[in-house]
Amino acid sequence: MTTGSLTIQRLLGSMKKLDASDLHIKVGIPPTYRIGGVLRAIDSPPISEDEADHLLDPIMSPAQKEKFDASGNLDFSTSLPDGDRFRVNVFRAGAHTHAAIRRVKAEIPSYEQLNLPAIYSKIVSESSDGLVLVVGVTGSGKSSTLAAMVEQINQTRAENIITIEDPVEYRIVPKKSIISQREIGIDVNDYPTALRYVVREDPDVVMIGELRDHATVLAAIQAAETGHLVFGSMHTADTMQAFSRMLEFFPPSERAFIRTAIGNTLRAICAQKLLPALEGFNNAVVPATEVLLGTSLVKEKIREGEDNDLPALINSNTGQDPGEGMHSFTLSLAHLIKKEAISRATGMDHSPNREALDSILKGVEVKASTLVSRIKKPGA
Repeated sequence: MTTGSLTIQRLLGSMKKLDASDLHIKVGIPPTYRIGGVLRAIDSPPISEDEADHLLDPIMSPAQKEKFDASGNLDFSTSLPDGDRFRVNVFRAGAHTHAAIRRVKAEIPSYEQLNLPAIYSKIVSESSDGLVLVVGVTGSGKSSTLAAMVEQINQTRAENIITIEDPVEYRIVPKKSIISQREIGIDVNDYPTALRYVVREDPDVVMIGELRDHATVLAAIQAAETGHLVFGSMHTADTMQAFSRMLEFFPPSERAFIRTAIGNTLRAICAQKLLPALEGFNNAVVPATEVLLGTSLVKEKIREGEDNDLPALINSNTGQDPGEGMHSFTLSLAHLIKKEAISRATGMDHSPNREALDSILKGVEVKASTLVSRIKKPGA
């Protein structure tokens, strides 16, 4: 891969041609793309310190440059004339500018294109209020999943949707719903300010780009308690970590109240991780998923502080297609291996319980207690 004259516009434009998910700009190495999960440097000299410090100038406004100069960090979005959008994180390292740029396709992907199980659509269609979380580590596809969920409502229901994002990644065109997308740093200064006013804006649906602190978690729960349908994301590896993280944002004296509030409002926590797909599959990567549904029993366990019982409930589905309901990563991995989306080795490498996965693949009935036995309990 070669660029000729090195400009940020050409580098961004090449991402579509190469089907690259990310672009990395760092001093001392050539621009580097992530293609099919693998980093590939272009055929170009290493980026100099001066080039790195000015390469992104054409896509940054004066206000953004000022903010970056003051803080050493900046998140924003940009787009090309063809509609392709990019989420840009600029950061200072070694006293010079580095950047990580994620390509966001112009079209909002469907659940089928994302290879997500049918339960995701069912959660949205059956929820008119409450809290729905999509969780996973960085780069696990949370933003695309949230966009697909909000787009499902947009296509099927007449709702007032308000999103609060940092930055806005997918532009959602109103269909049956009406939509306001607020971007941190452009439309409003910060999450707390946006969330302070959101319930006064007559929303039916609120999407919070990231639940990152006490203020955002509390606002999400309160909005869900007052009859709104609230979507949000968190940076946690699985469903149990998401639940534990929400509690950790509050002092012990408030956790009984928060448990009750979560127990009353939780609709689902959907965790996902992207894995390399087998050659010939319809995508380069495919999500393994874990889904905790807010059933009456799950809500009771949350309110009573019996969190240690939740993994057994998640693992209670040991034989069904994971697309049909609540399920564990282990069952999802088994399903992906069986339909030849991922290799057995990949499944084993990412399984929280290899023994249970092996048993499912062999068709051996596995008790939920066995599946839970090797799962680390929250706080352990």
